[in-house]
Amino acid sequence: MLTIGQVAKKYSLSRSTLIYYDSIGILVPSGRSDSNYRLYSESDLEKIDKILLFRNAGLSLDAISQLLDKEGDELNSSLELRLLSINKEIQELRNQQNVIIKLLENGCSLGDTRTINKEIWVSLLAAAGLDEEGMKKWHIAFEKTAPEAHQDFLESIGIEKHEITSIREWSTQYL
Repeated sequence: MLTIGQVAKKYSLSRSTLIYYDSIGILVPSGRSDSNYRLYSESDLEKIDKILLFRNAGLSLDAISQLLDKEGDELNSSLELRLLSINKEIQELRNQQNVIIKLLENGCSLGDTRTINKEIWVSLLAAAGLDEEGMKKWHIAFEKTAPEAHQDFLESIGIEKHEITSIREWSTQYL
């Protein structure tokens, strides 16, 4: 059994975080010392590992509380919902990024924006030795392997929706 101080140190958490977790019932220590200090068992530490993993996945404490007792398909479906939510947030951020890039295109340097557009991507593929036919094969393979990721990628480099639809349509003809 470990004391709250030992657990806090082990996980680089504050004591107040562990006390808060106890107060909301997400991590109630398995025992108490004679002096009424919280004591954490090995299973408590496993639970902390899960909590921290879920926190790193961006889940709220409420969501984590509901996930801690789930296993198998139930856990997977909850995590898949979180992944869909993240994908939606990423798409919203990409859209905002593209709007800002369009606003900045008039006279501002975009060299430090850490973005890539269609023209840069095509030039990179050409520099790597891909001709038009090779680029088509690349799209076909991408569409076959990960169609949703292909869509996301095309959107991320600023390709217009009608062109994305066209690329994906001819890419699927070869599947």
